[in-house]
Amino acid sequence: MYQGILAVHSLLRWLILLFLIINIANSLVEANTPYTQKDKSWNLRLLIVAHLNLLTGLYQYIFGGKGLNYFTDKVAYPNFGHDVMANAVNRFWAVEHITGMIIAIIIITLTRRISMNDNIEPGPKNKKLAIMYIVAFVIILACIPWPFRFDGVPWFRGFGLN
Repeated sequence: MYQGILAVHSLLRWLILLFLIINIANSLVEANTPYTQKDKSWNLRLLIVAHLNLLTGLYQYIFGGKGLNYFTDKVAYPNFGHDVMANAVNRFWAVEHITGMIIAIIIITLTRRISMNDNIEPGPKNKKLAIMYIVAFVIILACIPWPFRFDGVPWFRGFGLN
């Protein structure tokens, strides 16, 4: 079951990146046009996929091999804080990945609130949304466990593909 959830989590990250690119493009191309129902639907798709990915990620963090169970093992890490934070890979999995992704999902959630507000003029609304989408995109890119960052991490996790 864990491998299946890991595969879904990995697949959803690619959808999030795709939907962020689409939303960024929509916000930049249609900078001074009214925010349409089509734009709202792309924003909603991004929100749904991001929250699904958050749920699968939290499940992995709580019950998976690189989450709380791993880092709270008193035998492997008798001095939890120092042992985990001193190692860049462990720090990434214990703190950086989950914190960065939660921040990005909070930003994505805020974009939904802004997109639904019809009292904001189209120009400032699209500019604000574009900036927030770009910030979320950069945070997500920085917090994804890329294969070139960690040895042995495949492009599609849970599928056994490198």
